[in-house]
Amino acid sequence: MTLFLLVLVLLAVGAVVAVVTGRIGGGLGPATSTRPHRGLPEGPVLASDVDAVRFSLGLRGYRMDEVDAVLDRLREEIRERDEELAAWRTAEE
Repeated sequence: MTLFLLVLVLLAVGAVVAVVTGRIGGGLGPATSTRPHRGLPEGPVLASDVDAVRFSLGLRGYRMDEVDAVLDRLREEIRERDEELAAWRTAEE
Protein backbone atom coordinates (compact mmCIF):
# COMPACT_ATOMS: atom_id res chain seq x y z
CA MET A 1 0.00 0.00 0.00
CA THR A 2 2.83 2.40 0.84
CA LEU A 3 4.57 1.63 -2.43
CA PHE A 4 1.35 2.36 -4.33
CA LEU A 5 0.96 5.76 -2.63
CA LEU A 6 4.62 6.59 -3.27
CA VAL A 7 4.25 5.80 -6.98
CA LEU A 8 1.04 7.84 -7.12
CA VAL A 9 2.72 10.86 -5.49
CA LEU A 10 5.73 10.58 -7.83
CA LEU A 11 3.43 10.48 -10.85
CA ALA A 12 1.54 13.55 -9.63
CA VAL A 13 4.75 15.49 -8.97
CA GLY A 14 6.09 14.46 -12.37
CA ALA A 15 2.92 15.65 -14.08
CA VAL A 16 3.08 19.02 -12.31
CA VAL A 17 6.75 19.46 -13.25
CA ALA A 18 5.98 18.55 -16.88
CA VAL A 19 3.17 21.10 -17.08
CA VAL A 20 5.22 23.85 -15.42
CA THR A 21 8.22 23.28 -17.69
CA GLY A 22 5.98 23.24 -20.79
CA ARG A 23 6.63 19.64 -21.77
CA ILE A 24 2.90 18.91 -21.60
CA GLY A 25 0.95 21.38 -23.70
CA GLY A 26 -2.68 21.51 -24.42
CA GLY A 27 -3.77 24.58 -22.58
CA LEU A 28 -6.94 26.46 -23.15
CA GLY A 29 -8.53 27.47 -26.42
CA PRO A 30 -8.73 31.07 -27.57
CA ALA A 31 -10.34 33.46 -25.13
CA THR A 32 -14.05 34.04 -25.51
CA SER A 33 -15.83 37.30 -25.07
CA THR A 34 -17.94 38.00 -22.03
CA ARG A 35 -19.69 40.84 -23.82
CA PRO A 36 -23.47 40.68 -23.93
CA HIS A 37 -25.30 39.34 -26.96
CA ARG A 38 -24.90 41.51 -30.04
CA GLY A 39 -27.48 40.55 -32.66
CA LEU A 40 -28.30 42.00 -36.04
CA PRO A 41 -29.08 45.71 -36.34
CA GLU A 42 -32.41 46.99 -37.65
CA GLY A 43 -32.79 47.46 -41.39
CA PRO A 44 -31.23 45.54 -44.25
CA VAL A 45 -28.57 43.05 -43.24
CA LEU A 46 -25.09 43.54 -44.64
CA ALA A 47 -22.25 41.01 -44.67
CA SER A 48 -20.37 43.10 -42.10
CA ASP A 49 -23.44 42.92 -39.80
CA VAL A 50 -23.27 39.13 -39.84
CA ASP A 51 -19.52 39.29 -39.08
CA ALA A 52 -20.27 41.45 -36.02
CA VAL A 53 -22.84 39.06 -34.48
CA ARG A 54 -21.78 37.69 -31.09
CA PHE A 55 -23.63 35.19 -28.93
CA SER A 56 -23.51 34.76 -25.18
CA LEU A 57 -22.19 31.47 -23.86
CA GLY A 58 -24.69 29.20 -22.19
CA LEU A 59 -24.22 26.08 -20.12
CA ARG A 60 -23.50 23.82 -23.10
CA GLY A 61 -22.42 26.31 -25.76
CA TYR A 62 -24.10 29.33 -27.27
CA ARG A 63 -27.55 30.36 -26.17
CA MET A 64 -29.95 28.69 -28.56
CA ASP A 65 -32.56 31.44 -28.35
CA GLU A 66 -30.06 34.06 -29.51
CA VAL A 67 -28.78 31.89 -32.36
CA ASP A 68 -32.33 31.01 -33.43
CA ALA A 69 -33.35 34.69 -33.48
CA VAL A 70 -30.41 35.63 -35.72
CA LEU A 71 -31.02 32.70 -38.07
CA ASP A 72 -34.73 33.54 -38.31
CA ARG A 73 -33.90 37.14 -39.17
CA LEU A 74 -31.33 36.10 -41.80
CA ARG A 75 -33.81 33.65 -43.33
CA GLU A 76 -36.42 36.41 -43.70
CA GLU A 77 -33.90 38.87 -45.19
CA ILE A 78 -32.73 36.28 -47.72
CA ARG A 79 -36.33 35.34 -48.62
CA GLU A 80 -37.24 39.03 -49.16
CA ARG A 81 -34.17 39.60 -51.32
CA ASP A 82 -34.92 36.46 -53.37
CA GLU A 83 -38.47 37.67 -53.99
CA GLU A 84 -37.20 41.14 -54.94
CA LEU A 85 -34.64 39.67 -57.36
CA ALA A 86 -37.29 37.44 -58.92
CA ALA A 87 -39.58 40.45 -59.39
CA TRP A 88 -36.77 42.43 -61.06
CA ARG A 89 -35.95 39.53 -63.37
CA THR A 90 -39.55 39.11 -64.47
CA ALA A 91 -39.87 42.87 -65.01
CA GLU A 92 -36.80 42.82 -67.29
CA GLU A 93 -38.22 40.04 -69.47
